[in-house]
Amino acid sequence: MTGDATYYRKGFGLRAEVQQTLTADYDGHLVDLLLAREHTLTAGPVTVRLAKEFGFCYGVERAVEYAYQTRAKFPDRRIFLAGEIIHNPHVNAKLKEMGIAFLGASPTGFDYTPVEAADVVILPAFGVTIHDFETLRARGCVVVDTTCGSVLNVWKRVEVYAKEGFTALIHGKYYHEETRATASQVEKHPGGTYLVVRDMAQAEDVMAYIAGGFAGGRDAFLAKYAHAASPHFDPDIHLRRIGAANQTTMLARESLAIGEAVGATMARVHGDPYRAEHFRTFDTICSATQDRQDAVNTLLQEPLDVMVVVGGYNSSNTISLAALCAERVTTYHIEDALGIDPSAGVIRHRDLGSGQERELAAWLPTDRAIRVGLTAGASTPNNKIGETVARILATRGIDPATVV
Repeated sequence: MTGDATYYRKGFGLRAEVQQTLTADYDGHLVDLLLAREHTLTAGPVTVRLAKEFGFCYGVERAVEYAYQTRAKFPDRRIFLAGEIIHNPHVNAKLKEMGIAFLGASPTGFDYTPVEAADVVILPAFGVTIHDFETLRARGCVVVDTTCGSVLNVWKRVEVYAKEGFTALIHGKYYHEETRATASQVEKHPGGTYLVVRDMAQAEDVMAYIAGGFAGGRDAFLAKYAHAASPHFDPDIHLRRIGAANQTTMLARESLAIGEAVGATMARVHGDPYRAEHFRTFDTICSATQDRQDAVNTLLQEPLDVMVVVGGYNSSNTISLAALCAERVTTYHIEDALGIDPSAGVIRHRDLGSGQERELAAWLPTDRAIRVGLTAGASTPNNKIGETVARILATRGIDPATVV
């Protein structure tokens, strides 16, 4: 609690009360075995290697726990959630079972029409925009804020950029909840401006414009990035002073590369003194995201037949992990364990190229001993990771119940 009886950010002191339920809902026996055996589990011809860092990060654990605490604190009140608490279908389904209603989208954010002063609204780990926050506070309802601390650190950096007259160049997905919330922080200062780029290819458009070589000029640039920039954004004005930031769950090395490349372009076009005065960059990459990517890179040094990545199809950090893995080994990104059907020998996965879900038969070699790499996005609970291990074993005819 922050001193305001309708705004809570530090829970309700009910951790012990909800811990047993959390453990029952999300812990996994097979994951415990993997951890006890140096992240290695061998059963018959199958060896599963689990990355050293995987699954729930601190920010996700905190957000989910606070949601459970909120239901315990307000058993008789209507509780709403602004979007999804995290990008994991299993966790969100559990919250719905607890009677927490999910607010839908509106043209300017979330639709708070159903919310009354007596209600409770949980803000997700991604945070919400300034407009959403102000709308809720005006309604007078109880607000439980689970925004991740790593996200808040990026917000502070973006706000400083706006205060000092720098355009926030954000590496992220313009439609993602976190990126929308981050971009809105520039509104705290008059004239604050942002531009969101999805990847290095879009960053190269920015660099081309700075160097005077963007095809079609100003009008073409504005048309291409109208959906990803401040309403008043003008590349002739707002690409003169740039501060780099990122959505915390993006591919870390790409975020760093984009910042370095944009800064180098400003130096090449205008000189080093200009860059020193007109360009800012700080490492705002989430440590949990970095740790999971580092752990995957380490695991990929080993001989693996396939890699399975578990996490929501709309989870950016999971998508980034899958992309890393696919560079080195055949990789399958599954939403949860149900994506593997042992009886049919089929896997249902997100195709890394098209982003569409595909089904593939005979995905796991059956004629030899195999090593399967495994990791999971930061919003994937241990029980879903354990269920994935069970289904991998069952695909090769091994009864998971016999693994002790």
